[in-house]
Amino acid sequence: MTAVSVIGPDGNTAGKTVELPEEIFAAKVNVPLIHQVVVAQQAAARQGTHSAKTRGEVRGGGKKPYRQKGTGRARQGSLRAPQYAGGGAAHGPVPRSYVQRTPKKMKAAALRGALSDRLSHGRVQVVSGFVDGDVPRTKDAIAVLAAAVGFGVLDRPIRVLVVAHRDDEITWKSLKNVSRVHVLTEDQLNTYDVLASDHVVFTEQALTAFVTRGVGSASSKESATSRSASLRASGTTERSAREGGDRA
Repeated sequence: MTAVSVIGPDGNTAGKTVELPEEIFAAKVNVPLIHQVVVAQQAAARQGTHSAKTRGEVRGGGKKPYRQKGTGRARQGSLRAPQYAGGGAAHGPVPRSYVQRTPKKMKAAALRGALSDRLSHGRVQVVSGFVDGDVPRTKDAIAVLAAAVGFGVLDRPIRVLVVAHRDDEITWKSLKNVSRVHVLTEDQLNTYDVLASDHVVFTEQALTAFVTRGVGSASSKESATSRSASLRASGTTERSAREGGDRA
């Protein structure tokens, strides 16, 4: 476990810390894997609606420009051939999908690696809240960000990724118009946005939800794996175990 100080709405830590699980924030940083996942994410964002007309799709060009022989010039069949201005494109772009298949385990491993890299450089911070009260206030939120990342957010060209809970409307309204600050929910956190930001700032509520979601899925997989292993050791299959439970 790695302990990180929690910054309050007043900009002070008050001695409060939170533990970051090592399986998420101290994972192996696999650079080729992270690169593959980021490239796939950027490729999936492409519309793929580009299109160019071929010589058969361009209007006109039905008449032969001049006779086949006797002019001394190269033979031509249409003014809409690719070598003419206004002609069709040869091997031009056609609509296509750029989506690359990326397994969920690869995405999760890349995200863990990106978060671990940011934490190893001291660029993961946790705040208990950005505003003290029930009214959104951008000035107070910027002051908390400045205390979290170590310098003024608006004074230097840095990008800050804020991970807030979906129900935290005060944080969303306080930071939605701040330049170079990108706000995401914990279930929207992805590798590209982590790497595109200089600092990652979690709210305490969002961090709890993110860690619970990630560790919970891992523990369920581990329990399922251990159960399958115990059944194999006893000579019983999953299907027979279920059937036996149904009969009982």
